[in-house]
Amino acid sequence: MPLDTPQTDPRPGRPAAYEARQRLEHARSSRMAQLRALDEAGRIVKDQVMSAQAEAIQRVLKEIDEAFARVDDSSYGTCQGCAKPVPAERLEILPYTRYCVACQRRAAA
Repeated sequence: MPLDTPQTDPRPGRPAAYEARQRLEHARSSRMAQLRALDEAGRIVKDQVMSAQAEAIQRVLKEIDEAFARVDDSSYGTCQGCAKPVPAERLEILPYTRYCVACQRRAAA
């Protein structure tokens, strides 16, 4: 069955691949639009703040691409720190996250 076909995920607590892909596509298109706007503005005025914003957006785009790979290998929605399901609410807000909140805090420390 193709990954972009709506399906019921047999693992409770994980979003279906179709839903994950939709969230990731939305996150990617939003970041791409931000990057284009920064690029256009950067032609007029190039400064450190805009450069830092562009770098941050590039990092998020990389994380989104990595999340698509996790959808493909069926590990999307599983915390890479503790291997437990990432809460659906967290994935709705941050669809490319790799960690649950507790593991994210530990990784940031």
